[in-house]
Parts: sequence; C-alpha cells; structure tokens
Amino acid sequence: MKICLHPVELPLEYEFTIARGSTSVQRSLIVELQHEGQSGYGEVTENSYYGHTIDSMSKSIIDCRGDIEGVALKSPEELWQRLRPKLANDFFALSAIDLAAYDLLGKLSGRWTYEMLGLTWETIPKSSYTIGIDSIETMVAKLTARAGWDIYKIKLGTDHDVEIVRRLREVSSSIFRIDANCGWTVEQTLDYAPQMKALGVEFIEQPLPADAPKKDHQAIFKQSVLPIIADENCLVEDDVARCHGSFHGVNVKLCKCGGLTPAVRMLRQAKEFGMKTMVGCMVESTVGISGAAQLAPLLDYADLDGANLIAKDVAEGVCVDRGNIQLAEDYGSGIKWHTEMTPPSTET
Repeated sequence: MKICLHPVELPLEYEFTIARGSTSVQRSLIVELQHEGQSGYGEVTENSYYGHTIDSMSKSIIDCRGDIEGVALKSPEELWQRLRPKLANDFFALSAIDLAAYDLLGKLSGRWTYEMLGLTWETIPKSSYTIGIDSIETMVAKLTARAGWDIYKIKLGTDHDVEIVRRLREVSSSIFRIDANCGWTVEQTLDYAPQMKALGVEFIEQPLPADAPKKDHQAIFKQSVLPIIADENCLVEDDVARCHGSFHGVNVKLCKCGGLTPAVRMLRQAKEFGMKTMVGCMVESTVGISGAAQLAPLLDYADLDGANLIAKDVAEGVCVDRGNIQLAEDYGSGIKWHTEMTPPSTET
C-alpha cells in the first residue's frame, strides 16, 4: 500500500463567517491510499481553532509512513488501532487516513463503506444547508439563492440574532436549526430559546463556550424549551458520556474524533444514552462528505452540506441535492478524484 498527500485550496461560493471568524478559501488535505490499482481517498481541512495546519498534518502522516506502506490492509479498524498511538495528538490526520482506508478497502472488496460499518441504507435524514453570519440582507439573499432546502442551519453569535432569524423566517417556511458556535451566555440562551421556538427553530447547537462550567451547561439543558446539541463539547469518544445529562444530543465530526472508526462507536453510544445523533462537517470537498455520509443511517440530524458551500469541487461521490443524500455508484465511499485537478502530491 502506498500513500500520497494532495494539498488543495477550495474556493468558497460565499465568504463563510461564524462567531469565531471568516474565510473565503478553505485549505484542505486529501489523503490517497493506493493498492492493486485502486485508490481510496480521505480528507481533512486546515483548522486554526484546533491548531491544525496542512504542514502539521502532513508531517504527522509522513511520520507514520512505516506503519502504512508495505503493510496489508486487513481492515480500517486494524489500521486505526495501529496508528492511534502515533497520532494521539493529531486526530485530524488520523481521520483522513481512516476515511481513505474505508474507501480503498470497499473498492477492493466490492462493498460500500456503510456496509463495512454494519449499517443498512435505510431511514436516511435530510441534510441542512448552512447560512453563515453576514448582514441580514446578505443572509436573506444567500437563503433565497439556495431556496428549496427543507432545513437550514443558521450561524449566529451577533448582537441581533433574534432579528436575523425573524427576517429569514419571512422568506422561508423550512425548518431552521441554530448554531451559536459558543457565542452565547446562559442568560442569552434562555432568553432566545422561546423566541427561536416560536420562529420554527428545531434545536440550538453549542450555545455556550466549551469551557463553560458544567453547571451552566446543565442549567440550559434543564431549562431550555429547545433541545441543546453539543459540538465543541463533543470531540472524542469519552466526551459522549460527559455530554450525557448536559446536552440532548451530540454532533460528531470525523476530523475531531479521528474518523469513521470511532465515530460509529460514538453515535451508537449516544443512542444507548437516549441522545439525539448528528454528524456535521467542515467546509470541505466531496471527498470528506462522501465518507461522513456513510454514517447517515445512524443519524437523527445531518449537516453534510460542506461541498455545497464551495465554488469548485475536486471529486465526485455522494451528492447532497437540496438535502437529499444520494449515494455514489462505486463501492467504498464512492469517491472519484478529478485527476485533471490533481495538484502536485507529496508521496510519503
């Protein structure tokens, strides 16, 4: 087995703003595993909030070359367990390798990734489409330009959040979901929640900072009229148990937890706790979305619009069409790399 790294820059359709900042180009790292004439692909995006750069993630992967190349790929889980000790401080890199391993082994064995995860393609939720923070007029224009989705995820964290939702409601009857990205206080959350519920909001994602006292998280968990979903408080497997009793559900992101291998365990554990399950994404290409979408049968909520937010993709695979998650024809995660767009690679 051979590994190649492809750094790419993904131009966004619109500048994307959340409570922590803005970006118009997303830098991403595509990991390619090659074996017996097949290639499997995984992706991880650069992320300043968690301190991961293309260079740092590339170095982490290159340092694991001996544990990847020349070793038989018996199963993605076995590879994940072998690499985890060396990548304990870089789950972003581990996630990209794990995604590539599932895609490759699925193609080699004639199975879809969701099958390898022990799932059946049934009861698939629709994905939301994200409206980033901007002027109210621009947010309305973004939603109008993407009319036809049944669910919109609205990024908030301004001094006029309720007004934003009220204005968006004037132009759409779709379900709204709110993501404050750690931008609210307990008082704001409990004040806004009834107003948001009256405006057709389904839930609130991560209103408080991740390091807020547990008593604060529990206060809104007990008092909010809307469900509270953990994101920044649910990074890795152990966090699911910690979120139980403080959140009504969890948003699992593959880059944070280390890939599909731990994500499927997290989602099953959350279900055992009676919590709602969700898989989210970064602004990323179809490579990453195709892998994450394989978990859809385990989800109550899906937020897999990352490739819909970019102006030019680098691959084909799973398609999210106005929220409908459509599988690719090929096995694995169904990823086909656009070879004409392949940048210079770093062969490890």
